[in-house]
Amino acid sequence: MGNDLGSALRVAGGGLLAAGVLAAGAAVGAVVERAVLARSARPDVDDNELGSVRGTVYEITADDDVILHAEVDEADPATDTGLTIVFAHGYGLSLDSWHYQRLALRGRARLVFYDQRSHGRSGRADFDSHHIDQLGRDLETVIEALAPTGPLMLVGHSMGGMTLMALADVRPDIIEDRVYGVAFIATTPTSIENGSLGLPFVGPMLHRMAPHVFASLAKRKEVVEKAVRGGSDLALLVTRLYSFGSTAPDAAGKFVAEMIAGTPIDVMAEFLPALQDHDKRDVLPVFQSAEVLVIAGDADRLVPLENSALIVECIPGAEFVILPHAGHMLTLEHPDQVDDLLIELLDRVQRDLAMSTSPVA
Repeated sequence: MGNDLGSALRVAGGGLLAAGVLAAGAAVGAVVERAVLARSARPDVDDNELGSVRGTVYEITADDDVILHAEVDEADPATDTGLTIVFAHGYGLSLDSWHYQRLALRGRARLVFYDQRSHGRSGRADFDSHHIDQLGRDLETVIEALAPTGPLMLVGHSMGGMTLMALADVRPDIIEDRVYGVAFIATTPTSIENGSLGLPFVGPMLHRMAPHVFASLAKRKEVVEKAVRGGSDLALLVTRLYSFGSTAPDAAGKFVAEMIAGTPIDVMAEFLPALQDHDKRDVLPVFQSAEVLVIAGDADRLVPLENSALIVECIPGAEFVILPHAGHMLTLEHPDQVDDLLIELLDRVQRDLAMSTSPVA
């Protein structure tokens, strides 16, 4: 599909990353979103409720001794081809953000989910390790621990997509020898600083302000946490603004707010410069050996379409799907479309595996 953004358009529906994450408004929003939790405690859940799906738990030790929480859903033995799909989530989120994709793909292949360092149930890491290259090494560690052999498919959302690129930088051999499919969802090979945050004239300025705002909030995190306990519906508004491009259910907004609330404000402050300094364009050609799917939302205030288009430009033959009226949280806003696209990618990967005559290490 090359560089032609118009010809790449394919109607579906969608959204991407995580709410209230960048710039002064986003920094404040990420804190305010925590208020919704005190007002909307979740009742007992069943297996179909957001964030309730669990698998076999593994605790993996990263190269700097940080403990990474991971969960595995085994494939249906009757159809198992040995393929493992590894999912990397976005900034401020957790592995639970893959809720719908997990249900849709369960049984079709072996599924591996993990929480990025200092996110979700994973251990808190040092400030100096909060950068994209370390996330790539963490993914390498997860693969070595839970899928040391056999074919792979990688799925990354937002910062998770950056993580896949960092893996390709540090271990291109894994991509070339073992990875048969890759899905980049609402992500970018370059800095997120050109995102407008819905404010095209002041967005760049807010991006420059964001690290300072987050750092100030982080220094007063105890006061901030206490202040937001009173609760405010503004949290849902901010979540929708930065996460969704259309009217999403309240449950989705609250779920995003809950994940962000679980990420310490100082962790968000420490990771933000890494997102702004990110540039892995030179690494992308390594993925040409795999089936590549790029999904973007046309209403994403965090990662503009041209950023996703850069991935396609650097990986000839990559499929580019633009979901209309979709914000950053594609996986939760329009899960059916994202699920269908991932299943189609999986089907192509399975066909390639079936046709392959070369053993996979």
